Amino acid sequence: MKVLITGISGFVGSHLAEYLVDEKNCEVFGLVRHRSNLENLKNLKGKISLIEGNIVDSHSVDRMMKEVSFDKVFHLAGQCCVPYSWLVPQETFNVNVNGTINILEAVKKYASTAIVLIVGTSEEYGLVKEDEIPIKETNQLRPVSPYGVSKVAEDLLGWQYFKSFGLRTVRSRAFNHEGPRRGKEFVISQFIQQALNVKSGKSNEIKVGNLEAVRDFTNVKDIVKAYWLATEKCEYGEVYNICSGIGWRIRDVLDMVIRFIFGLSIEGYLEKYVLTVDMERVRPSDVPIAIGDCSKFIEKTGWEREYGLPCAIEDMIEYFESINV
Repeated sequence: MKVLITGISGFVGSHLAEYLVDEKNCEVFGLVRHRSNLENLKNLKGKISLIEGNIVDSHSVDRMMKEVSFDKVFHLAGQCCVPYSWLVPQETFNVNVNGTINILEAVKKYASTAIVLIVGTSEEYGLVKEDEIPIKETNQLRPVSPYGVSKVAEDLLGWQYFKSFGLRTVRSRAFNHEGPRRGKEFVISQFIQQALNVKSGKSNEIKVGNLEAVRDFTNVKDIVKAYWLATEKCEYGEVYNICSGIGWRIRDVLDMVIRFIFGLSIEGYLEKYVLTVDMERVRPSDVPIAIGDCSKFIEKTGWEREYGLPCAIEDMIEYFESINV
């Protein structure tokens, strides 16, 4: 089976590539931009095929689809950082929306029988009311960031191309997921990097944003299995939450990081070091709580989570230590 992963050099893309090569024996192709950092793919050297291109360049996307007959397309590429989307809203929309149009148009022209996974996000739900928790796929979408709005458009493009042209799209809305190689700009990665710097004597403080927000975290090892199952067992055109159904207060996540690295609670840490609220880490508008309902996806696929957030954090600490953060 020939599989394309857009965004293969990123966090989830690299884990998905490893899973498809090692567990599913797929012939994996990845779309990478010119001079992309391929560090996340170093363990896959010689096992995958990389194609240079950019999802915002329709000509390179068309050429790729025309040259290789793909059975499945996992569309992960995009601008995925919520805070960054406020700084560059135009770029966020160009990459996430126009890039997705280019992928779907090329599939329509050259690979109309391929199954396409449109990877969405819980940020599409945005401002959720207390009586709407846990969040179902039928919940109203109230995105509160340019990123969230762009992902709603991407999600609905998946529906529109299914309905209008019969493309075999499946739409996922994955809640937060963590593991090694997670970008340094994301909250748990930031906690770990700063805590390791404190431990090594490079700093005496950890800067934080909103510690009261509640998020639903899944281990990336379980997420990539879910993405595969979505392309195997889910109905075309439908949307599915992928999540743990467990809410973690960000303060408690920080406490876990501190316990793993220092052997201390937050209170014990504060007797020696400093926590500082950094307003640059506080979003202009934030989602106070996001806990998902994954029953629709589980009923359709039989997906079971094997790993949890503590395991992901331990793996992330080991990873950041290995690259000498």
